[in-house]
Amino acid sequence: MELEKKLNQLNLLLKKMGSLAIAFSGGVDSSFLLYCAHEILGDNITAIIFSSQVLSKNELESAQSFARNMGVSLQEIPFDVEELDFFQNNSVDRCYFCKKHLFTRLRELAKEQGFKWVADGSNCDDLYEFRPGNKAIEELKVRSPLREAGLTKEEIRYLSKKVDLSTWNKPAAPCLATRIPYGQPVTLKKLREIQAAEEYLFNLGFQNVRLRHYDDTARIEIPIRYFKDILNYREEIVKKLKSLQFAYIALDLEGFRSGSLNERKNLNG
Repeated sequence: MELEKKLNQLNLLLKKMGSLAIAFSGGVDSSFLLYCAHEILGDNITAIIFSSQVLSKNELESAQSFARNMGVSLQEIPFDVEELDFFQNNSVDRCYFCKKHLFTRLRELAKEQGFKWVADGSNCDDLYEFRPGNKAIEELKVRSPLREAGLTKEEIRYLSKKVDLSTWNKPAAPCLATRIPYGQPVTLKKLREIQAAEEYLFNLGFQNVRLRHYDDTARIEIPIRYFKDILNYREEIVKKLKSLQFAYIALDLEGFRSGSLNERKNLNG
């Protein structure tokens, strides 16, 4: 009953909004928001994706396919990592500057096309994680209907499965810049190496993979249940990653965990 009330609240919020431009990544949350908005508002919505080198080719194609199957127009706002200082500085609050830059452009595009609101797929769980970008979203008055309706990630996955969305069990896929430690520049070379390594590991059958890039060292994070399996591919993985110019390849014994690069920030206060 509680979940039904949240879903009703979401539908009511969307109906009152009238029209909106949705920041769409193709992930679990924004896909569910896009589905619900399309059900309630029909053609009075558009989906907008930020495309650049920090978004993997597979994620872009997956988002394009989802929007196309939904019958929703998908627009792209491209940007170049090398032209933006905050990627070169890569400070702890890089995500704030990135969201401020991109959502400012999204708001301008939405206004030009006559959409009343800009919305993103943030949910209630995001309030308890280190997400500097949330501040930028609040400053720009971007709406977060899923969060406003009180929905959590687990509930969104459940509701997505219930309506047969292909994204219901999709692993999280944050931008590739999150694999590079704060203070180290985000470069196209590093992003290409990260993408190639993660695609290789994914094709071996390992999901929820992160390749943390420390210049000549690759730190692999996978769920602990895969530890025995990955060692069966040890020689092949070493050969592949060394071909990508990594001198050292390490397996993180703590296993996969989102936002692990923030642990160093926390240790330093």
